[in-house]
Amino acid sequence: MSSVFDRRQLRRAFGRAAPNYAAVAALQREVEARLLEQLDYLDDRQPARILDLGSGPGRAAGAMKKRWPKAEVLALDAALPMLREVPRHTRFWRPVKRICADVTALPLADQCADVLFSSLCLQWVEDLPTVLAEFRRVLRPDGLLLFSTFGPGTLAELREAYEAVGEVPPLSPFAAIQQVGDALLAAGFKDPVIDRDTYTLTYPDLRSLMHELRAIGASDARHDRPRGLGGRRRLQQVTAAYENRRRDDVLPSSWEVITAQAWGPAPGAPRRSGGADLASFPADRIPLRRR
Repeated sequence: MSSVFDRRQLRRAFGRAAPNYAAVAALQREVEARLLEQLDYLDDRQPARILDLGSGPGRAAGAMKKRWPKAEVLALDAALPMLREVPRHTRFWRPVKRICADVTALPLADQCADVLFSSLCLQWVEDLPTVLAEFRRVLRPDGLLLFSTFGPGTLAELREAYEAVGEVPPLSPFAAIQQVGDALLAAGFKDPVIDRDTYTLTYPDLRSLMHELRAIGASDARHDRPRGLGGRRRLQQVTAAYENRRRDDVLPSSWEVITAQAWGPAPGAPRRSGGADLASFPADRIPLRRR
C-alpha cells in the first residue's frame, strides 16, 4: 500500500510549530484536558509506566507525571523540536523521559506499558489498524488505551469552500468513526467505547484560520499535495466562497473529534483479521458515549 502521508513533511511542519505550539493550540488543549479526565477510569490503580504517544510539547505527560509521581512517564514524538519543549511543561523533580520515534513503529518491548495516551496524533496515520496493533503489542493486559483523533467533519467549511470553486481541498483525509471502531476491534482491544464531539471555533477571516493551521503544524501532508498556494486568484475565490458562511461577523470552523477508550486484552487473545470476526460484532455496536 502506498503511503498517503509524507512523514518527513509532518516532522518538518510540527518541528517548525514547536516553539509556539502550546500558546496557540487552544482546541488541542481542550481535547487533551477532556481526555485526561478519562484517566479516572483507572480508579485507584498505580500505573508503573505511561506512554504519551505523539506527545507534542508534553503537557499531558507532565500532568500524568504529577498525578502519578512514582510512574515512569515517557513522551514520544516524531518531531525532535517538540520533545525539546517538554522540560518547559514538566517539573525537573518529576522528570519525563523523551523518545524521538514514530507511533507506527514503537521502539518498545512487548507489554511494557500500563497506560497508552494519545491526543490528536492518529489523524496523521493512514494505516490505523496497523498502528493500533502496535499499541496492543506494547500495552499490558488490562492496561488502558485512551486516544483522540480528528474525524472527517473537521474543517468542513474550508473543504466546501475549495470544492465550491472547483478546487481540490488542501486538507488531509481523516478516518471516520466507523473506521476507528473497526480498527479497535481488529486489534482485539477489550470493551471499546467511542465518543464523537464537534467543536465550532470562530475566526475574523480566512487568513486567521490559515495562519492558525500553520502555527499548529496542521498543514497538508499528503504525498500528492499541490505545492504552493496556487495563486492569489484561487485564494480570493476560496475566501469569497467561505464568506458565505459568515454569521455575527465571524467565520465558523468545525472540528470533529473522535475519542476512544479500550482495555488491553488477555495474553493470547486473538486479533480479528480478514474481517471474519467483525461480522459477528460490527463496529457500529461499540458504545457511543455522548456528552
